[in-house]
Amino acid sequence: MGNKEDLKVIIEGCAQKNRRSQEALFKLFYGKLLPVCMRYMPDKDSAQDVLQIGFIKVFDKIALFDFRGSFEGWIKRIIVNTAIDEIRKKNKNVFSTDVERDFKFEKTNPAEEQELGDFERIKAELAIQAIQQLSPAYRSVFNLYVVEEYTHKEIAEILGISEGTSKSNYSKAKQNLQRILAAKYAKLDDYE
Repeated sequence: MGNKEDLKVIIEGCAQKNRRSQEALFKLFYGKLLPVCMRYMPDKDSAQDVLQIGFIKVFDKIALFDFRGSFEGWIKRIIVNTAIDEIRKKNKNVFSTDVERDFKFEKTNPAEEQELGDFERIKAELAIQAIQQLSPAYRSVFNLYVVEEYTHKEIAEILGISEGTSKSNYSKAKQNLQRILAAKYAKLDDYE
């Protein structure tokens, strides 16, 4: 996929429900969007499920894309909203509580780990695994604030919570991440 015109052709094909265009779009953005889902979900399988659901929404709404802004930003917003919706479905009132839940995260198999080879990528994987251990409320607020760069006011509106709850969940998410990383990855500096 070399240029914006190629992407425009694929988007227009998707708007006409062309299966090949949909497949091309899926292949083009899958690798970029799976890590986004993994920041919100407790494991890779759940992240892949959310991504599938998100792509269905993208294909349903793609005719509404007006080519004025970034398509990548548009599709990413749908995927993030899908992840938040899925968390809400599974956990009623999850965003208004500070209850910490235990999650098991998927371990990388040795072959995949060897392929990484890049220390920065390993550190990123460790951070993602730590984030996945946060409760859905903490994980969502942390991702929306740190990664997606929303304000606490915007997060409160998105999640249907108060701005104070957003700030509190963010603060507790940071504390829990420090605790998780200290306990599991005490020698994180060895990777530098």
